[in-house]
Amino acid sequence: MWQKYIYLGLAGAAGTISRYLFSGFIQKLSTPNFPFGTATVNIAGCLIFGLLWAFTENRLTISGQTRTLIFVGFFGAFTTFSSFMFETSKLMNDSQWFLASVNIIMQNILGLVCILAGLAIGKLI
Repeated sequence: MWQKYIYLGLAGAAGTISRYLFSGFIQKLSTPNFPFGTATVNIAGCLIFGLLWAFTENRLTISGQTRTLIFVGFFGAFTTFSSFMFETSKLMNDSQWFLASVNIIMQNILGLVCILAGLAIGKLI
């Protein structure tokens, strides 16, 4: 059991380091007025997540543990946005349009509200 957590942590560390290096590289190439590094990581992460998911679903059989390491460990640290978009796309694929809309609105609006609330509360403490 602990071995699984160690591998998951290592995959997460690889995702974190990859995110840091890739977003920093992109940000240095662009304007400091917009977070192009983060945007590029999130968008590229979604593309690569989708490509790998489709490839492992249709052309390559991998174990559930390997899938967890890749999609939860690495991509969970590289960009949680890719997980959010994948889950939303699954709802849309299942014609769960209302739930997909709720997921998008809830996570984006509540996420913004919560970050603003956290910043405000943090200033008061």
